[in-house]
Amino acid sequence: MNAWAMKRFWTEARCEETEGGWRVLLDARPIRTPAKAPLIVPHAVFAEEIAAEWDAQEDTIDPGSMPVTRSANAAIDKVRHQHAEVAEMLAAYGDSDLLCYRADAPADLVARQAATWDPYLDWAATALGARLAPRTGIMHQPQDPAALARLRDEVHGIDAFGLAAFHDLVSLTGSLVLGFAATRDFDPGALWSASRLDEDYQAELWGEDEEAAEMAAVKRLAFMDAVRVWRLSKGQPADLPSTE
Repeated sequence: MNAWAMKRFWTEARCEETEGGWRVLLDARPIRTPAKAPLIVPHAVFAEEIAAEWDAQEDTIDPGSMPVTRSANAAIDKVRHQHAEVAEMLAAYGDSDLLCYRADAPADLVARQAATWDPYLDWAATALGARLAPRTGIMHQPQDPAALARLRDEVHGIDAFGLAAFHDLVSLTGSLVLGFAATRDFDPGALWSASRLDEDYQAELWGEDEEAAEMAAVKRLAFMDAVRVWRLSKGQPADLPSTE
């Protein structure tokens, strides 16, 4: 039977310290990943969130309601064994960062992009030591190799649990800079809105497409989950400020 199709068989999910970190027990049975590796995370708050997800299950396990468990599984079964490849793939976003590709018209969109995106590029230049330059149009124009090298070093320095979350932060926004900002003290709701600036502008002009809006809502929730998992991977509480 597929592990994710299992029916609930436990009474209580709890966490305990073990060699190498913290694990979750379903009654007396420790959780394992889909690849059968021990599910051990580095911090108690991380394990507590996983335990809470398992405790919230009813008759049948629903993986869609367990983003923290899924991310921990990915870190252990995949990212840990392919860390350099995942890091390099994410670092490559720096050379085609969403925030750097600007419209040349209309004037109000140009102004909105500059007002919203320039502060994040300025922050990256100061906090990360990497100045990425805006470009007009959709044609690729390479960024400063020294700036890209600094960003690459930052990405490669992230541990497996953090990198699993960081993967979603970057891929969902299309921006390495916004991904890094999400790992700091920026408002995640504002970051998500910044990543959706072009889509929101088009919706204002032409009206909102219902199917696109539903997909955007799913991605937004996944982004917020990734912010939570990043915080847990660093031993921080997962609670996020209201982003409504």
